[in-house]
Amino acid sequence: MDEYQHTCMIRGDGGRAIRAILDRICDKWTMLIVATLDDGRMRFTELKEHIPGISQRMLTLTLRHLERDGLVSRTAYAEVPPRVEYELTALGKSLIPPALTLAGWAIEHNGEILASRETYAARQK
Repeated sequence: MDEYQHTCMIRGDGGRAIRAILDRICDKWTMLIVATLDDGRMRFTELKEHIPGISQRMLTLTLRHLERDGLVSRTAYAEVPPRVEYELTALGKSLIPPALTLAGWAIEHNGEILASRETYAARQK
């Protein structure tokens, strides 16, 4: 029995918990937000400026999910106009090392993957 099968058996859920967490952290925007917040606390508008292509709605939704999951903390200040800041929690910061490892793997193997895609596409013609 490999480690994945062992983990699924211990959980007794067929891997559903693992898939649910990976769905959250591997979506289109989460890792970009987490990586951006690794630089420190930021306001919503700062985050939006640092993440090209993200809409206000997607940034809001993703931040809510990250806050719910305990990866990001949100601090609202009673000022006029209101000020809200976001920062990584300890749990969120613990995601940085494995994310960098995965990003490094992707960069290292990007050429091989692109070549495989081209070979596959050529066989499909």
